[in-house]
Amino acid sequence: MTEPKVPSKVVEMDQLASCFKNGMTLMCGGFGGVGAPPTLVNFILDLGVRDIELISNDVGFPWIGPGKLITEKRIKKLIASHIGSNPEAGKQMHDGELEVVFYPQGTLAEKIRAGGMGLGGILVDVGLGTLVEKGKQKVNVEDKEYMIEPALTADVSIVFAKEADIYGNLTFDKSARNTNPLVATAGDITIVEAERIVGAGELDPECIVTPGAFVDYVVPSKGVDWEWVWELRRADGSPNVPHKK
Repeated sequence: MTEPKVPSKVVEMDQLASCFKNGMTLMCGGFGGVGAPPTLVNFILDLGVRDIELISNDVGFPWIGPGKLITEKRIKKLIASHIGSNPEAGKQMHDGELEVVFYPQGTLAEKIRAGGMGLGGILVDVGLGTLVEKGKQKVNVEDKEYMIEPALTADVSIVFAKEADIYGNLTFDKSARNTNPLVATAGDITIVEAERIVGAGELDPECIVTPGAFVDYVVPSKGVDWEWVWELRRADGSPNVPHKK
């Protein structure tokens, strides 16, 4: 019996230009820049796309991960759990140039997970009795009150993987996995930047984290830029915090 041929999802970067549009909602994997897809972030910058609504755990540093999109003022609204490592994001927020919506990290992760699984939202009690509950719909379940947090999805999700096969099955490398498996499920279009791309059947099925069913396109990575800010040193050994643009 001849096995059916499944088209490869591996494409050239230029073929993805039409996926990115002004005003789009973009979801990005990563934590402190680690696990964010730098080649795809740079491609978005090169395209000149702006007025983006970005959903990401954080915005890395000003020169690492999605922080570059903040630095270049391509983001109009940010949904994240914190921005403390990116002073440019804080400055734009205080100057009224960037709208920021914060969620506790666990709540944000679950809102993304719900979006990827096709659920309408989640129930949370974190924030009840505070200003957070303002305007939130509430329900009672087994005599306990909860707020309804709507699920999160995006026009495009961009993720980084250690390995991808031609069908889009993915593996991840240690802590660079972080939010990437969740983000991969929650985009109308999911694009993967992979450090290594292999043929069909070359990945150990037991190591696959994200099934290819969630992935639309795979592109090769040109390398990562995850140099931790506290690892940077001047020649005299003192901390160096460059603000790269």
